[in-house]
Amino acid sequence: MTAEITSMNMDRKPGKSSLGDVSQSGMDRRIEKSKYQKYLKPGLIAGGVVVAVISMLTIFSPGGGRTLKVDSQRIVVSQVTSGQFDDFIPVRGRVTPLKTIFLDAIEGGRVEAIYVEDGAFVTKDQRLVDLSNTGLQLDVISREAEVTEQLNNLRNIELALEQNRLDHKRNLVEIDYQIIRLGRLVDRYTPLVAAGHTPKRLLEDAQDEYDYFINRRTVTLESQATDERLQKIQMNQLRQAGQQLERNLLVARGNLDGLNVTAPMAGKLTAFDVEIGQSLGQGERIGQIDDPERFKLSANIDEFYLGRVDIEQTAQMNLGGTSYQLKISKVYPQVRNGQFEVDMIFQGQTPPNIRRGQTLQTRLQLGDPSAALLIPNGAFYQDTGGNWIFVVSSDGSQAIRRNIRLGRRNMRYIEVLEGLEKGEKVITSPYTNYIDMDRLELSS
Repeated sequence: MTAEITSMNMDRKPGKSSLGDVSQSGMDRRIEKSKYQKYLKPGLIAGGVVVAVISMLTIFSPGGGRTLKVDSQRIVVSQVTSGQFDDFIPVRGRVTPLKTIFLDAIEGGRVEAIYVEDGAFVTKDQRLVDLSNTGLQLDVISREAEVTEQLNNLRNIELALEQNRLDHKRNLVEIDYQIIRLGRLVDRYTPLVAAGHTPKRLLEDAQDEYDYFINRRTVTLESQATDERLQKIQMNQLRQAGQQLERNLLVARGNLDGLNVTAPMAGKLTAFDVEIGQSLGQGERIGQIDDPERFKLSANIDEFYLGRVDIEQTAQMNLGGTSYQLKISKVYPQVRNGQFEVDMIFQGQTPPNIRRGQTLQTRLQLGDPSAALLIPNGAFYQDTGGNWIFVVSSDGSQAIRRNIRLGRRNMRYIEVLEGLEKGEKVITSPYTNYIDMDRLELSS
């Protein structure tokens, strides 16, 4: 027993307790790695390299460029041809009446009577609805009183001016009489005064009075001319004021008559929704009358064609086996939601049995037909923007990306300007899955 304790103490290092030795030996013990663990990391690295190499060999061909294998049964191959390109675009139009007149409440009022129903066919001047407006009626009465008062004032002024003219004329008659009388008296006194039979004073008084009336006549004539000139101006102003009041009265009476709403033209009454007792505000829309026989098409066109669409351009429409011609009558340049609106009217015959709101497909001609290289219009255009295309090799084993330049486009064909030759084959199906590829390996 003593020998075993001594042997244990001899194995300890100086200055260390037995507890410390046990603890230290447990912390510093070396953990041996498994013989498989030392090869794990190099194996992962080598595997990644192999996968990368395989991927590169799959994507890139020996000739260079990104290559992808594609099943030829899943693509559409089309041929480049030469032919006539019809420069048109498909346009879907909405049938609307050629002429529409809106019915508005001119002054507003309360609905007193309704004579027709919504959707009815009405004739010109047919009464539709009666309104009442107490304020408007009082206004008309007030205007009538103003006109009557103004006309009375005008007549009074005309009478006063006429009396003034007659007074001037009466004064002139009196003055002329005195001038004649005094002139005779002067002529009679002159020889008598010269012979000494009559006092000179009488001749001088008669001569002074004669001169007075001569001057007075001159002043009276000037006053009469001035009064006549001013009277004409005043009378014209009064007549104009009276005529203006009468015109205002006619307008007020017209508005009062407008309370009895009538049809301004024959047609179909639509959007007519009023009830007895309903109050309508001034200018409120109460309905509209549409031309029941003549129609037009209102169509929205992509803003891309705004510079190429103009008035008088023609369009064609097939309906029921019959072809109809249309012409653009109006272009609205305002662009909303990437589209602008045009109106097209029928040339000659209008299709029978079409209804308002119906949509019809037309072909709008943008230019004259011309000879060109053509490829079918396909979904590839949306993916490439028409800047490049996959050209199929002569043996059909692969398709190589090629830059091209395309021109006009219609529903069926796209005009080829550069990059392709007649007889070549191209892929016109979508490029969504291989838009970044340079080469396609086609396999059956």
